[in-house]
Amino acid sequence: MSETCFAKKGEVVRKWYLVDAEGQTLGRLASQIARVLMGKHKPIFTPHTECGDFVVVVNAEKVSLTGRKWDEKIYRHHTMYPGGLREIAAKDLLQKNPTSLIEMAVRGMLPKTKIGDRLITKLKVYSGPKHPHDAQQPAPFPIHESKRGVK
Repeated sequence: MSETCFAKKGEVVRKWYLVDAEGQTLGRLASQIARVLMGKHKPIFTPHTECGDFVVVVNAEKVSLTGRKWDEKIYRHHTMYPGGLREIAAKDLLQKNPTSLIEMAVRGMLPKTKIGDRLITKLKVYSGPKHPHDAQQPAPFPIHESKRGVK
């Protein structure tokens, strides 16, 4: 009988992955990024340990949304002051801060715990094609194509 292997903090080997967001659908891309940040793609995945990898996203301004979401999708937050509800449409948010669109989508798919707070720091998003992480030699991102819609 084999024993269950739990990853320990010092045993985890972290890689760097590079994602080009150009033409990618926001939600599908965010779910795959969250999966890699958590380490679910590794056989040593342990929920209570940070065993994920770093992800660098470039061309965040060229991400796509399906349907009429550019006009109809509204991001809301409250300042906690009376009358402090703030709303911004997705297309306006893309013009104002293109990196926050991907960061918010990925953050929503990570655990709402201390580990989730640490995992989001491993996500580096850049609006253009350049990034300062060449020294880490990021590998191409392991994108899993879904079988939905394939004929």
